[in-house]
Order: sequence, then structure tokens, then C-alpha cells
Amino acid sequence: MGPSSGVVRLRTVRADGTPVYRYEDRLGTPAVSVHELDSERGPVDRHVEAARPHAHDFLTLVHVERGAGSLRVDTADVALEAGDVLAIGPGRVLDVGGVQGRAWATLFLPDAVPALAGVSPLTWGRHPLLAPFVPDGGTDVRTVAPGDRSRWATWFAELQDEARAPERVGAGAAVSAVLAQMLVGLARLTGGATSGGAGGDALVDRVLAAIEGGFRGPIGTGDVARALGYTPGHLTTVVRERTGRTVGEWITERRLSEARRLLAETDLPLAAVAQRTGHRDAGYLARRFKERYGTTPVRWRRAGRASDTPA
Repeated sequence: MGPSSGVVRLRTVRADGTPVYRYEDRLGTPAVSVHELDSERGPVDRHVEAARPHAHDFLTLVHVERGAGSLRVDTADVALEAGDVLAIGPGRVLDVGGVQGRAWATLFLPDAVPALAGVSPLTWGRHPLLAPFVPDGGTDVRTVAPGDRSRWATWFAELQDEARAPERVGAGAAVSAVLAQMLVGLARLTGGATSGGAGGDALVDRVLAAIEGGFRGPIGTGDVARALGYTPGHLTTVVRERTGRTVGEWITERRLSEARRLLAETDLPLAAVAQRTGHRDAGYLARRFKERYGTTPVRWRRAGRASDTPA
């Protein structure tokens, strides 16, 4: 795999043996990488975990430039043809098939686009640029009109070029700008459709609302389950089936996304950030943050401030 804005590393292994990979930031650059597969030349920049079923803790956007391919998302077999685009949200189990032709995938965290940095993952379904990545009970493949396909190919090529050279002047801004164009293009393919929550599922919406109301305090899966009248085991199973994540993983994601927002937008000390995001102390926040993002909160904040300083 060639240089990019970050790397994919194993975060954990689920009880059923499915590995879950996280995106590890390269400090001071947007969390974006691009991978390309051309059957005529062999794999280029293909991420190493693609060889077996796995899950991601980040977002993935796949586009078939020419030819055709296939993959399995959770339990659905997905056939892709030239012009097709597929948005895959965190937590979904992928089994990558083959591609005869040329295909692209970009891996990223939402705050690679500054305008999305403050959007809670619990409300992605109501945001037009993030709603396509929210599971809706199916696998929605969108097709780019023939007249627009050269633009999509150019976006991926430009994104790859900029992400490979983060040391270049303005590379971070260019990566964010191109990714934003792609997400706008994706939203326009869907007509800007959004849902009431995580895909329009009433139970999931209630779970996410409970998390949103309590993540700053000592809330856990058991608390959410009791509030909704379910056993923790049953609720965990249902939420994982419908969203690709457990209740506990949604709580963790909400706390850490809020921690990143506070680190980026305020000068609060780490202990105060921990207290405001439901982490018992600064040390615990630092451990969870590094496990999720591959760096410490202090280093992440410092790198972000440095990248905002004019040269």
C-alpha cells in the first residue's frame, strides 16, 4: 500500500471472529486514503484486510469506473457495474469479491471534511451528506449517469494524488475539498434523501435518542435497555443486526466524536473534555481515543492546531 493520509489497523475482533479495523490518522492531515484496483495491472493500494470478511470503524465509498465487480455486505451479495457507487457505513461486515475492470474505494472519517466535524454520528441519517452511509435494511447501489462518470473518475484520481503527498502545500485543504465534492455528488444521486434517524427504524431511533440524552454521564447498554424495556442481550443483538454496531459501540462513538469536537473547537484541558463526554478521567479518555484513532488526544489537538497555522 502506497503513502496516504493514514493507515488501517486492527482495532478489535468480534465474538464471532470478525476483525474490526480502525482508521489511524496521520497527524495534521485529513483522515482520508484512496485505494485502486485495476484488473489489467493487478491490485494497487489495496488495503490488506480486504482478503477476508471484516468490518470497518470508518466510512467507505466504492465506485466502479469500468467493468464489473462484486462484494458481500452483511448477508447481501452486491453486484456492481460500471458507473455504480456504493456507500458503506461503519460496522458493516464486508467480504470483497473480484473486479474485472477498474474500481476505486476511499476510506475516511467524517471530520476529514471540516463542515462534518461537529455532526453527531447518531444523527447522520438526517444529514444529506452522511445519510447514504446509514444502514437502511438494504444495500442501495446508486448509478452515475454516463455523462458524469468522467468527473467521478477524476475525483478519485485527484483525491489519491493529494492524499499520497500530504507534505505538499495545501494538500490537506485539497483532500477535504475533493472529498466534499464527492459527498455532494453522492447526495445528489440520492436526491438528498434523509431519514428520521439511523435509517428510519423506530427502535434504533429510540436507542440513539437515549444515547444522545445520556452519553455525557455514566450510561451503559444496560441503562439503555432498561429505559426501553428490553434485556441488554436482546437489544444488543437487534441493534447490531440493524446498524452493524452494538449499543455499547454507539455510546463509545458518540463520546469520542464529541471529544474530538471539543478538542478541535475549545481550549478545555483534557480532564474537562473527559468529564463532559462521559469518560471517568483524562487517562481513560486518552486510552479509548488512542485505541480508536491511533494517537493521543493531546497529539491530535496539537497537530490540528499546527495544520491551521499559515506557513
